[in-house]
Amino acid sequence: MHRGKGMKFVGDSRIPAERKPNIPKDYSEYPGKTEAFWPNFLLREWMVGAVFLIGYLCLTVAHPAPLERMADPTDSGYIPLPDWYFLFLYQLLKYQYAAGDYTVIGAVVIPGIAFGALLLAPWLDTGPERRPVRRPIASGIMLLAVISVIFLTWEAVDDHDWEAAAEQGAIVDEVQFDESAEAYEIYLTQQSCIQCHGDNMQGLPGVAPNIFESDYTKEEVLEIIVNGKGIMQGGLFEGTDEELEILAAFIANDGQVPDDEE
Repeated sequence: MHRGKGMKFVGDSRIPAERKPNIPKDYSEYPGKTEAFWPNFLLREWMVGAVFLIGYLCLTVAHPAPLERMADPTDSGYIPLPDWYFLFLYQLLKYQYAAGDYTVIGAVVIPGIAFGALLLAPWLDTGPERRPVRRPIASGIMLLAVISVIFLTWEAVDDHDWEAAAEQGAIVDEVQFDESAEAYEIYLTQQSCIQCHGDNMQGLPGVAPNIFESDYTKEEVLEIIVNGKGIMQGGLFEGTDEELEILAAFIANDGQVPDDEE
C-alpha cells in the first residue's frame, strides 16, 4: 500500500461554505414587534443596567454609608429608623388605625393588598394597548402606588428629628476608668444612677450625659448629687457620707482614684 493512497476526504453538505453575519430578523412586518429580543433588546437593557450600576458604585465611594455606635439593647431611648426604601412603611405604622392594636392592619393587611394589586395588574388589564391612557386599571394602580410611596416617604422624612437621631447614633469613644476602684463598686449599688448613666457610667443618649465629660470639681459633683441639676433629681444617693465623698472624688478625677486616696 502506497503512502496516502487509503485516505479519503468527505465533505458535509449540511455545513454552509459561507458564513453569514448574525443579523436579526426584520420584525417590521409583524404588528406589536419592533426588534429581536436577542441580542438587540437584551443588549440595550444590559447597557442601561451597567450605567446605573456604575453610577451607584460611584455614589457609594463618594458618600459612604454613615455608621452609628454599636447597638445597645438596654438603651430604651433609642429611636430606630429604617433605610429610605422602607420609610413609607415606617410612616404608615404611625397612623391611628395602622399601629397599636391595629398593627397587623398596617404591617400585613395594607401592604399585602397593595403588593397583591401590583402583582395582579397584568391579569386585571389584559388589553393590547400600550399607551397608559388606554389602560386605566393598570395605570391607576401604578399611579396610586407611586403617589402613596412618595407621600409617606416625605412625611417620614419631615416628621423625623434628624438632630436627635444624629446625637443618639453618634460614635463616642468610651472613657477608660478604673473598674477595680472602690468608688465604682459604690456606684454599682446606686440603681437610680445606673438607670440613667448606665453601668459603665458613659450615659445614655437622650437620657443622661457621660459622667466623665464634665469638668466639675469634687465640691460641684457633691452639690449636684445632693441637690440635683436640671432633670436630675437630688437626694437619690443611697449610702453613707463617706461613700458619697469617695464617689464624688472619683467622678471629678475622670474615673481615676485620687492620689490622696490610694
